[in-house]
Amino acid sequence: MKKWIWLFAAIGLEVVATLSLRAAMDNPQWFVVVVCGYVGAFVSLSMVLRKGMAIGVAYGIWAACGVALTAVMAHVIFDDSLSWIMGLGIACIIAGVWLVEIGAGAAHGKMEQTR
Repeated sequence: MKKWIWLFAAIGLEVVATLSLRAAMDNPQWFVVVVCGYVGAFVSLSMVLRKGMAIGVAYGIWAACGVALTAVMAHVIFDDSLSWIMGLGIACIIAGVWLVEIGAGAAHGKMEQTR
């Protein structure tokens, strides 16, 4: 359970850092948030791995959720465009992450059976 909390923290920090990078273009003081956010995201991701989540699953979920949330939040906060094609891409990202998670679970089950 703790690994998922760390993963959600990593995702949230990465999204905050990326959105702050956009804000830093107008106000350089935001670079403090950018640096702290990215450092926190990588520390949190390392904790996820330390807690035992497979790197392919952890990185896949982290990166995919980061892309999807950043696109949606940039639309909300900065009025960036978000077309239906981008929405379809976000849906594909979600489906891909789901398939990776299912595949990792199936692979883990096979490994347990062979022991």
